[in-house]
Amino acid sequence: MNTTRSGSLTATGPATTGGLTHAQDHGHDQGHQTVPSDLTLRVKALESLLVEKGLVDRAALDALIDTYEHKVGPRNGARVIARAWVDPAYKQRLLTNATAAIAELGYSGMQGEHMVVVENTPKLHNLVVCTLCSCYPWPVLGLPPVWYKSAPYRSRAVIDPRGVLCEFGLELPKDVEVRVWDSTAELRYLVLPERPTGSEEALEALVTRDAMIGVAKIAPPGEGSRA
Repeated sequence: MNTTRSGSLTATGPATTGGLTHAQDHGHDQGHQTVPSDLTLRVKALESLLVEKGLVDRAALDALIDTYEHKVGPRNGARVIARAWVDPAYKQRLLTNATAAIAELGYSGMQGEHMVVVENTPKLHNLVVCTLCSCYPWPVLGLPPVWYKSAPYRSRAVIDPRGVLCEFGLELPKDVEVRVWDSTAELRYLVLPERPTGSEEALEALVTRDAMIGVAKIAPPGEGSRA
């Protein structure tokens, strides 16, 4: 296996870890649970203490996290993608200097200082992972989903990317190359999916978080999407 922490990964060989289910992101975490890190335990303890003292409402906190994970963050990325689809000049700037092009729409800051956008084509499908931890472009995607941070996804996305995509419900033709991009603390990747038909406003509503990570394709208008 050829690996580069600042570029794409070429994987060979069979998968060596257990299966990965997309249901992890929908509250059905069955298996693949790792022992929480010391930092995670400290955060949970602090959260419990604040809730106990009435300083934080757990339901409000959960709602806030859900908003940033599923609504606010991904909608930023959707706007970037839709603009690239309808504006060839912007698309060229996005592929040449993603950080600057994304900032044109007002999205920048922590976890998005150095961005690279990789484009899907009929013969090339891109998939993003972070093999060391969970590096993720917060300004355009919000908070990372649970499955993105899981050990099975982080390892198998490199070893068996087609197998992982199949478990997300995405089966690609054999003549389509799958290219895996490994995000780092210094560099974050965003997938530019293939464009369906529609106006910029309509297209923006079709873009999903999963498609911008590369575990899904854009559903045609009228078919809906899952994340």
